[in-house]
Amino acid sequence: MDLPVSEAAERNKEPILKVLKQVIRASDRRLLEIGAGTGQHAVFFAPQFPQLEWTATETAAPLPLLNRRIQESQVPNLTPPRKLTVGEDSIPNRTYDVVFTANTFHIMSWKECKTLIKELSGALQEGGRVVIYGPFNYGGTYTSDSNAEFDEYIKEKFPGGGLRAFEDVSNAMAKHGFELVRDFEMPANNRTLVFRRLKYIGKK
Repeated sequence: MDLPVSEAAERNKEPILKVLKQVIRASDRRLLEIGAGTGQHAVFFAPQFPQLEWTATETAAPLPLLNRRIQESQVPNLTPPRKLTVGEDSIPNRTYDVVFTANTFHIMSWKECKTLIKELSGALQEGGRVVIYGPFNYGGTYTSDSNAEFDEYIKEKFPGGGLRAFEDVSNAMAKHGFELVRDFEMPANNRTLVFRRLKYIGKK
């Protein structure tokens, strides 16, 4: 069986890499990727940061193919992927320097997004960063007609899904001890939001 290929992941990997090179530090040692999908990002990004132990995660169904791509890539700093279903599986406490996720917030329900953000508050040490790539609405409006069409498509395909408001995400992150440090404009009407963990206060 051929491994699945995401055309979107192929298109956006270079622009996202430019952002990651500004965000990831030489001193960072562990990165968690939430919702790694086909694994194209993981096998492309991980070799660029050889000091990092890169751990990709996915829900149960896509996990076997994700594992196969990672095994076949033979990238030495890619660990075996692990199952992570938001609301079912917890993230190890105070374990990661960076968390990266691409095109997941609009697929998950808003409740799942908030649950993930709460989990991330415990996963990162003070100064750790969360990097979120995807389309967002600003000021209650779409940033483009194509995003409005995409939102309609997502809501039909994923119950509870839909483009998230930048303000809602930022407020939820702030509630759980993060501050927004960068909001990168990306191609195809996407953004990359970078948050930094403030003083560690533990999980509530």
